[in-house]
Amino acid sequence: MLKIAVPNKGALAAAASDLLREAGYRQRRDARDLVVVDAANDVEFFYLRPRDIAVYVGGGTLDIGLTGRDLVLDSRAAVEERQSLGFGASRLHFAAPIGSGRTLESLQGARIATSYAGVLEDYLKERAVSAHVIRLDGAVETAVRLDVADVIADVVETGSTMLQAGLETFGEPILLSEAVLVTRAGAGDPGGYEIFSRRVRGVLVARSYVMMDYDIESTSVESACAITPGIESPTVSPLQRAGWFAVRAMVPRDDAHRVMDQLYDLGARGILVTDIHACRL
Repeated sequence: MLKIAVPNKGALAAAASDLLREAGYRQRRDARDLVVVDAANDVEFFYLRPRDIAVYVGGGTLDIGLTGRDLVLDSRAAVEERQSLGFGASRLHFAAPIGSGRTLESLQGARIATSYAGVLEDYLKERAVSAHVIRLDGAVETAVRLDVADVIADVVETGSTMLQAGLETFGEPILLSEAVLVTRAGAGDPGGYEIFSRRVRGVLVARSYVMMDYDIESTSVESACAITPGIESPTVSPLQRAGWFAVRAMVPRDDAHRVMDQLYDLGARGILVTDIHACRL
């Protein structure tokens, strides 16, 4: 039975459960459940602290883990990133009091508070910056005000929390993160991995594309197909109305309205867009 680690709380947990549910896997109904067995798919899900997931997978206790890239790298566990999952985007950034004029060069000898000591230490070492890293577990934004640190390195999503604490980011991001799927480094794929990975990819593609149907005159079919080439090729079928064809193709979701406008200007009519819930490509 394939053993999969899933975050047990927070936005990352909710997004991961939605993804797995869309992929056809049973998920917990009660947030207090720590283990769910999906016998129909021969999978067992373990709900763990996101920060611990890479450790369990790297140690060989569990086969697959879904967690944040920042947490994976910070754990320094022996895991391999296999697939990005398209949610949970964030960035790890330096921040200092507003107007302090801090730069990367000014971090020499500075006290830097963070919950991501592993990532930060590697980053500073690569750039030959000698600083004192202070490991904290939460409430990093208050470290400067409490004179525990001169600078912080923390995950930023909107930046509003830092502004409320009187801080501003500076320099380039230390790390760009998102939810990822990991397996044990150097180990072969566990049994059932290919099916699981294929299902997840199918959901991610389905989320990124829509199905577009439209009717077009025969003289414009070639031009229309150039606008909607689909994944491999669009489906073109003759209509009962002489000289007209029905075309069906997958279109990137973000481009759907622009494509509809182009098709309409070309003479297409009856343009319909529908969601794709799952696919295999």
